Amino acid sequence: MKKKLVCAMFTAAATAVMLAGCGDVNVNINNTGDPVGVEDIAGETAEAEEEAYEDVDRQAAQKVADLIDAIYVQEWTPDTDAQCKAAREAWDALTDGQKDIVEGENADPDYFGRDTGDASKDDPLNGDDIGENEILVVSFGTSFNDSRVEDISGVEKAIAEANPDWSVRRAFTSQIIINHINARDDEKIDNMKQALDRAVENGVKNLVVQPTHLMHGAEYDEMMEVLSEYASEFETVKVGEPLLGEVGSDATVINKDKEVVAGYVTEAAAVDAGFDDVNSAADEGIAIVLMGHGTSHTANVTYDQMQTQMAELKYDNVFIGTVEGEPEDTACDVVIDKVKEAGFKKVILRPLMVVAGDHANNDMAGEDEDSWASMFSLEESFEDVDCQIAGLGRLEGVQEIYVNHVADAMKSDSIGATDAGNSEEDEEAEDENSIPDGKYEAKFTTDSSMFHVNEANKDMGVLTVKDGKMTIHVSLAGDGILNLFPGTAEDAQKDGAKLLEPTEDEVTYDDGTTETVNGFDIPVPALDEEFDLALIGKKGKWYDHKVSVTSDLKEAE
Repeated sequence: MKKKLVCAMFTAAATAVMLAGCGDVNVNINNTGDPVGVEDIAGETAEAEEEAYEDVDRQAAQKVADLIDAIYVQEWTPDTDAQCKAAREAWDALTDGQKDIVEGENADPDYFGRDTGDASKDDPLNGDDIGENEILVVSFGTSFNDSRVEDISGVEKAIAEANPDWSVRRAFTSQIIINHINARDDEKIDNMKQALDRAVENGVKNLVVQPTHLMHGAEYDEMMEVLSEYASEFETVKVGEPLLGEVGSDATVINKDKEVVAGYVTEAAAVDAGFDDVNSAADEGIAIVLMGHGTSHTANVTYDQMQTQMAELKYDNVFIGTVEGEPEDTACDVVIDKVKEAGFKKVILRPLMVVAGDHANNDMAGEDEDSWASMFSLEESFEDVDCQIAGLGRLEGVQEIYVNHVADAMKSDSIGATDAGNSEEDEEAEDENSIPDGKYEAKFTTDSSMFHVNEANKDMGVLTVKDGKMTIHVSLAGDGILNLFPGTAEDAQKDGAKLLEPTEDEVTYDDGTTETVNGFDIPVPALDEEFDLALIGKKGKWYDHKVSVTSDLKEAE
């Protein structure tokens, strides 16, 4: 319609000129009575035509923006693939000028136009013919092709090489990223439900899920929530630890995983900058700032723990920050002040993220004024600010941590195992022999005269039975035993081992005197059977012991 309007205006103008004749080029056709010439009419016509074409461009660009916004969602539907295809076809139909003005709520020219590397180098690991044993590697995901190949695929390949008898498959938890890759590169990556449905359809019996997440945060929780819906579909389901292991209660809690990751990422930052190690960089006045994502989840304490870990390693020139600024002391402006106060004049920015994706390329190294590179550069205190765009996933040492987490998961208890060996008769027998919920006095015996129940309690503890689980509370002799662990001393020293914490118990001896001693609540797997219980004392050494609880019970008063 707009093109017809332009043509009509041009035709009217031409007609007016012809009616005027050769001797009179001015024709009064406006409402003011002022003469209007051919040049005036032609100028108005050109302007109208230009506006018409601009309107066509805006409509075409807006159509693409709307299609992008429609797939920039976290929910998959049966129409998603078709929507992704339509968005790409509409983009390809635009002129270069139209592509430059694509703008929507989440749409911009970079959605399709930014070069992030060759997607054909990536393997989406979405094939069938899985077999009975599968390792599903779960990642948040990234639309940056080069980073996906180096960081995520790097981890997947390391796990596959270490487990040749298992099929390795991939799942992303971000549907927004899955749709972006689908629309732009025609590469289809499974989300969690699709990957788990694929495993069920392929007859997988034993499933190991290894997240590439940094911590036990919101993404990990969502992964576990989806996984819980499928637990009964497999004979065994086991889950590996995230990269940094258990979160811990406060900023002082660190573990072996955090120590190893801290060592690898700081060494890589120093070497990539041309130094032998972190200390050499510090001697040259260089601070290494590691930028994590940040989270409002309680797991945000992990970032403070990593700062504690750097202090433990004597890396005084390494600072931890987060994009989201949670926890608050990891916000960019706070980190800038810390680096300034420490007196460093040069800064290396590097992501503390498994993948060097959008946050690393834009929030850290981008050209916008609110990027970390821009904010640091605006500070006159710093002579030089460099960015290293490299995810943790490409570091061989980090890949080895994930491989170890898979191995540990395979040795662990299943979260969804079904005990197919139990018949109905076995279950009925178990019910008949089960102990009613309640508290009972029970004898607790050990294999050592140095580790025993306090003499005031005459080898007895209080056994609590609830919902089929048993725990015995015993008061020990004195406070020399600091922690217990239900298992061996070797397992007690592994990352993520959950130690039993002591309680303060007051015991009364036969002569009426009292004493405060350490007590413990100890899980009891079975009565009248020995089980492993390790202990650590004030000397800091773990010892193995065998203990048992008798079935000769008496209801506790």
